[in-house]
Amino acid sequence: MFGWDAVGGLAALRGLLARPLASYYLLLSSAGLLLLIGLTMVFSATSVRDYATGGDASASLVRQTIFAVIGIVAFWACQRLPARTFRALARPVLGVAVVLLLILNLLVALEALFKVKSIGPLKAELLWLFLGPITIQPVEVAKFALVLWAARVLARKGAALGWWKELATPLFPVVGLLFVLVGYNDLGSMLCLLALLVGMLWAAGVRLQVFATLSAVGLLGIGLLVAAASLGAGSGARDAENYRLARLTMFVSPPDPKKCFEGWCYQTIQARNAIDHGGWFGVGLGKSTFKWDWLPEAHNDFIFAIIAEELGVVGCMVVLVLFAVLSYAGLRIARRVEDPFRRLAAAGVTAWLVGQAVINVGGVVGLLPLTGVPLPFISDGGSALVVTLAAVGLLASFARAEPDAARALHARPPARWVRLVWAPLPPLPGRRRRAATPPADRGSVPRSRTRRSDDQAAARGPRPGRTRAGTASERRR
Repeated sequence: MFGWDAVGGLAALRGLLARPLASYYLLLSSAGLLLLIGLTMVFSATSVRDYATGGDASASLVRQTIFAVIGIVAFWACQRLPARTFRALARPVLGVAVVLLLILNLLVALEALFKVKSIGPLKAELLWLFLGPITIQPVEVAKFALVLWAARVLARKGAALGWWKELATPLFPVVGLLFVLVGYNDLGSMLCLLALLVGMLWAAGVRLQVFATLSAVGLLGIGLLVAAASLGAGSGARDAENYRLARLTMFVSPPDPKKCFEGWCYQTIQARNAIDHGGWFGVGLGKSTFKWDWLPEAHNDFIFAIIAEELGVVGCMVVLVLFAVLSYAGLRIARRVEDPFRRLAAAGVTAWLVGQAVINVGGVVGLLPLTGVPLPFISDGGSALVVTLAAVGLLASFARAEPDAARALHARPPARWVRLVWAPLPPLPGRRRRAATPPADRGSVPRSRTRRSDDQAAARGPRPGRTRAGTASERRR
């Protein structure tokens, strides 16, 4: 009985996954549920603090909801764009990201060296750039820009990627510049960019020797960025403890929890205590005690610990399963689309979102060193949420362009108002351009190339001025 049910369930699951728009609906359902969980947990993690500081328990929720609406608009816009538009936007978006990162690093350096806190309406605060009332994280724009630009470059090079020269120009110099601009202030975001790049190179079929070399160079670069924290990189300061090195040593050799009441181990110990307090089923939604200023950054980098405390292991598994479904949908899209640019961009977005989730969750539970990256869809933060939803819109556009999905949408097209409001029909796969105009007439076809109706070659006619009498049998005689 149970075996039959299991077989029937697997058959039903295969049937659902075989539907043309399965990738699209898996993507939308997983991303939508993660967004809903994120809004709920942001309210739960910030309501006490907001009420204590401003008397409004829903202040952070309202702000995050506004950014969620902006992100949904960005999702809608990206879903409507064709692949050629994303290719055309690759260079401009990359240029904007580099300019924003340069301005951010310049303002941070001016404040550290000359105590200049702002230039007109421009102001910087470690990872955030302020333009009057507008706040933006340039690194989030850099992630989206790297996806578009690297996919465009790799798709154009094609089979030539086996040569080092093709990878060295222009991919590696631009990627190295982004890594330096991002990693100097934010090592965790640089690791997300690295995961994104590795995912795209793997999808492009780059040789394993390249990955080995990149791994060695990456480890060397990470070591230099860790050492740079002693010179003031990130939130470090001269003549102070290197916080990046402290996080690594704390991961390798954890301190005694009973003696960890301050320093870099405090967040990790409190996160584990929150997870232990939650148990299997949690203490109940909104009933966390560690969010009462016992766990720093409970609404942002450590919101997964609040999920574990309030919803328990079951709630954590729901979040992890949703990220697994999102990963499966993204890789499925990358495998099914025919366009190399779409395939590489889909692989890059999937590696970015899932890699960032793994880095965040691994740091919170103690399986990875702390890096300070937010959990996609769930952590409090406007720029990250808007860019993440825009990336999901890009994936949705590619999911609708899968061959089976495009044929199904054209076979039964939705109403015109639905296409105007939601998304236009994707192009049909395999559609070729109209046949080229035949070349000009070069004269009649020689008689020796004509064919009879029975597809046998016609006999060659007599040459002018020469005749040969008799049949073939008579001539042989």
